This record gives sequence, structure tokens and C-alpha cells, in this order.
Amino acid sequence: MTEPTEAAELTSLDGNPFVTKSPLAFSLPPFGEIRPEHYGPAFNTGMEQHRAEVEAVAASAEPPTFENTLVALERSGQLLSRASATFFGTSSALATSEVQAIQEEYAPKLTAHSDAILLDSRLYERIRAVRDDTAQMGALDPESRHLVERYLTEFTVAGAGLDDAAKERLRELNAALATLTTRFEQRLLADANDLAVLVDDVTELDGLTAGEMSAAGEAAREHGHDGSYLISLVLPTNHPHLASLTNRALRRRLHDAQRARGSRGNEHDTSALVLEIVRLRAERARLLGYATHAAAALADSTAGSPERVRERLAPMARAAAANARKEQAALEAEAGNSIEAHDWAFYSNRVRATTYHVDTAAMRPYFEAERVLRDGIFFAAERLYGLTFHDRPDLPGYHPDVRVFEVREDGAPIGLYLLDLYTRDTKKGGAWMTSLVHQSSLLDEPNAVVTNNLNVPKPAKGEPTLLTYDEVNTFFHEFGHALHGLLARVTYPHFAGTRVFRDFVEYPSQVNEMWMLWPEVLANYAIHHETGEPMPKDLVDSLIASRSWGEGFATSEYLAAALLDQAWHALDVDQAASVTDVGAFERAALEEAALANPLVPPRYSSTYFAHAFAYAYDAQYYAYIWSEVLDADTVAWFTENGGLTRENGDRYRRYVIGIGGAADPLASYREFRGRDADPRHLLERRGLL
Repeated sequence: MTEPTEAAELTSLDGNPFVTKSPLAFSLPPFGEIRPEHYGPAFNTGMEQHRAEVEAVAASAEPPTFENTLVALERSGQLLSRASATFFGTSSALATSEVQAIQEEYAPKLTAHSDAILLDSRLYERIRAVRDDTAQMGALDPESRHLVERYLTEFTVAGAGLDDAAKERLRELNAALATLTTRFEQRLLADANDLAVLVDDVTELDGLTAGEMSAAGEAAREHGHDGSYLISLVLPTNHPHLASLTNRALRRRLHDAQRARGSRGNEHDTSALVLEIVRLRAERARLLGYATHAAAALADSTAGSPERVRERLAPMARAAAANARKEQAALEAEAGNSIEAHDWAFYSNRVRATTYHVDTAAMRPYFEAERVLRDGIFFAAERLYGLTFHDRPDLPGYHPDVRVFEVREDGAPIGLYLLDLYTRDTKKGGAWMTSLVHQSSLLDEPNAVVTNNLNVPKPAKGEPTLLTYDEVNTFFHEFGHALHGLLARVTYPHFAGTRVFRDFVEYPSQVNEMWMLWPEVLANYAIHHETGEPMPKDLVDSLIASRSWGEGFATSEYLAAALLDQAWHALDVDQAASVTDVGAFERAALEEAALANPLVPPRYSSTYFAHAFAYAYDAQYYAYIWSEVLDADTVAWFTENGGLTRENGDRYRRYVIGIGGAADPLASYREFRGRDADPRHLLERRGLL
């Protein structure tokens, strides 16, 4: 193929599947037709079209109205939205070299495109004029009034009121940060793959299940190491295999590999990226009129300020650290000697077994993935919301491992649920939910299409996928996000699904975790995959009795990461410029938070803290425990009101997951609960009272 032909192909939209709305059911992207080379032209033309549509609004000579300004903006950019939702909804699960190259090229371009809109003073003035028009605002329905307020706040926080010189520098900073965070994500994936632990002697894997060893053997074979075993790394510091591996030397190797990511001084090192990201974020915050990036990031959140976050987290940190020290004493008594970080999970399981008679490894045969999905996760959703899930093998997923389900409510179709369960080299670590299609009545998109991604090792063909206790919990959690995306019903795409405050979005997913051990649900899915016997009642009772065990560690490692995130983003411009050693800064921050226990490292250390430096949780990793206050209070409500009933599900849906971002979340919570959330329920759950 000649060079001119290649250039023409790269700029042409002929045959590009993003040009029109997908013809597939529920507007599912036509993955069978989409190729990487389609994204560039779709992004380029999509941005051109969007700019023209927005310019027509900004330059209009007509007096600003809700229809000609807010509604027009909501209708704009549909080609770009289709391409972006598909690309960014799958890029973390399909991080091939081609996809990563596209992401690196277009992240700054798309950021600049967004800036051009958010920093347009003409749009800002039109939106302000609508908001200040009392008659107009009074005639709008509540969701429409909320849309005006949200647009005005978002434009203000983005910098629309800055002068031209400041806006130009802001654009430069945003573009640079988009590039840097993309590089952080890519280097982390590359280093995690490079650090995967290769084991040649099968006896070293003692303690792993047959399924886990099979998955490690299959991973090694795929990488050209027939006869060996490859343990892939996971995103958090503590790898799940540390709880069961009896070989201490291998536990150390695995833990050291997890901790080394991004900090080895090689081409994948992320330390310099961390420092540059922090410096540029601090400069951007000052430009926007805030003392720190944390202050800027939390200005538009339910928390409101970093001071409120620290006020809530600091006392928890001290109590959690004290609990962790008590747990450490129990672990060392169990071990008969002092322990190290790579021993903690192993001896924690031992204590759980000896003190509470809980053996999480013995639970795995009862957690077969298909039963967990159909008879646990789907079962609870049916009881609460009347949902049923039906395989659609005729609809294409974006990877052969992806399964597509049609979701129906009381028999009527309401959307699609895509499940991507297994780990692979091109999938980034962790677990997540994304939306490929956003529901919006304004855009005549009645249903949503959502995905769940996990990173479960894939066993050899014909062998069952047995999940760990933590993987089952994660599955229920991520499905809570999926329900939020599926069940929200809004007029404007701005409010679709999980488009809510960052420190609120985790709340519905955390609530859904409660059904994992709810007796009616557990009895329906926790069935031995070979014998067909239900999980023994004494095992369940012991598990419930042991729930508070390990909370000192769990709360400490989480708060260490959350407060580390706050520490990085509490730096002003001069302070950020003075930091030159990532490790030294991290150690000092953990000391200040009273969480510098080497046996309890933060859930994410700085050089692999993707939430803070790639995943848009910067200065907002606290959101999980902030949301958990609402979650624990909601669990108490369900418990007090009969639990798993359609009536309860309908009320929760009406005030929480059914409204998307279309109303103030805390006001809606007060309507649901009849009061503000009581933090006592969270403190009891975490053993902090």
C-alpha cells in the first residue's frame, strides 16, 4: 500500500462504524466491525462537528434560553461521544500497543477540545444568564434546573472566568497532564507484566488451589514457559496468593514484585511522572485560585474541602493503626516469631482459622464463578428490582472472553450487561465498570449498555473458575456500579448512570456488597461445585462472626493510601517543586498520618497508585470510605426493613440509583432515609468504636 493511500485511509470516514448510531440492539457498538484505525478519524471529525455545534451556541445572537443554550449543548457532539465511550470503555481491557498509541496521541487532543468548551467565556455568560433569569428557572422542572446549576459550577471550577493569558496556560497544563497520566498508566502495565513471578518448581506453589495452579501454568505456557508457572500481579499491594502460599520465600518474591512496580529505575519507572504530575496539578490549582490541587478537586464534591476529609479520616487512622498493632501481636503469637509484610495475610488466615474456625480456602469450592453470577448476583438483582439476565451470544463483545447479557425488568428489555471476567496481558489491573451507551430520553437512547471487568486468573479449558472470597466481594461491588448505570433514568446525558460526584459514586457499589453474605442469597449460590452440597452453616456462621477480624489491617492500608493521596495533593506550588524523592515523601506522609507500619504498607504506593495518577481519583481516593458512611447506614436500613424485597429495592432505586446525577445526592439520601447518614454504623463495622 502506498503512503498517499495510507494517509487517505487514516482521514476518511468511509465505512467508519462510528459515523451513525449503531444498528445493533440497544445501540451496542458493532465490535465486529471496529478496528483501531477507525478511532482517529472518528475523534478528528467528531471534534470538528462538536466545535461547530458549540460555536453556533456561543455565537448565537438570540437571547440565552434553556433550550438554545443548555439543551443545545446536551445534544451536541454525538459522533465524538460514540467514539469516546467505545474507546475509553474498552481501552483498559484491550491495552494493545495500537490502543496505547491512540490513547497517548489523543488524550491531550481530547483534553484541549474539552478545554475549548469549558473555557469559552461566551458560553459561560449564556449559562449564567439563564441561571440568573428567575422566570426561566422557575418554569423548569427540577432536573432541568439542576442541569443549569451543574453547568455553571463546572464551568466556574474549570476556569471559565479566567483571563485569556491564564486560560492559555491552563490549556497547556491540562494537555501536559493528560499525556503524563496516560504514560503513568502505560508504564505501570508494562512493569507489572515484566515483574510477573515465574516459578519452575510446582512444590513452591503449595497452598494454592488446583484452579490457581492451572491458571498459573496456562499463563506461563502463553508466555513460552511450558512446564513452569507464572503469577500475574494485581493492582493493590497485597496479592491474594499471599494468604495461602506456604512457601515463605515465594511469598517474599511475590510481595517484593508487587512493591517494586514503577520504582526500579528502568524504562517503566514512574517516579519522575509522579513528581511532574504533582507539580503541574499544583500550578493548575493556583491558576484557578486554589491553594492546592486537593482544594481545587474537592471544591465540587460532597465533602467540599480537604479539611473536612482530614477531619473525618485522621481519627479513624489513629484507631485503625492501634487495631493493626493488636492484630500484629496476634499474628506473631500464631507464627511463634516476628513476621514481615509478606507474612501478614498468611498468618491472618491462620488466626481466622484457629480463633474463628474460618478457612477461606475451604470456601473456594463453593464459589464457582457461574453460580456466583447467576444464582448470587443476578438472583439478588431479580429480588430487589425485578431484573432478569439473558445470554445474547448473537451480539459481539470486544474480546472473545466477553459475555453479553440482555437485561429485562419485569420482562421488558432495559439494556445490556457485558462481563469480562479474566485477566490477560492487555488488561490493566483491578476491577471496574464502564458505560458504552448512556441512557438519555433527550437523545432518544432509552437504555444503557454497561460493562464489568475483573482480573480473575483463567484456568485451563474444562476446569471450573473458582473465586476467592475477596473476588466474590469485588464481583458484587462492581455489579453495584453496573446496576447504577443500568437503572438510572434521566432526561439529560450529563446525568446518565454513574455521572455523579466522585465521592458519591462508590456508595451504590458498596451497598451491593451486602448481598454477598445475605442468608437468602448465599444459600442460593454457595454450592459445592463437585458435590452440590450447600456451604456448611457453621462455616457461614464463623465467617460472619469473624467479620471484624482484620479490619485494623484493612482500614490502615486503605487510609494510608487515602491520606498519601491527600498529602501529595495538599502541596502548594513551592512545596511541590521542593519534593525530589518520591519514596522519602511517602515515608514522611505515612509518619505524619501515624500509619508508617512497615508490616502494613499502603494499599497503593505512589509509583503504582493508578487511582491518584491515572484513574481520575486524584485527591479523591478518600471517596471509598466517605461513601461507606452512606453504605453502612443503608445496610442498617435494609436490615431494619426486611432486607431483600422488591418494595425495598424500589425505594432505594427511586431515591438513589434510579436518579443518576439528576439531583443533589445528599438531599436525595435524606429523602430516602428520612435523615442524614449516621456514621456510627461505619465505625462499628470497622471496629473503630
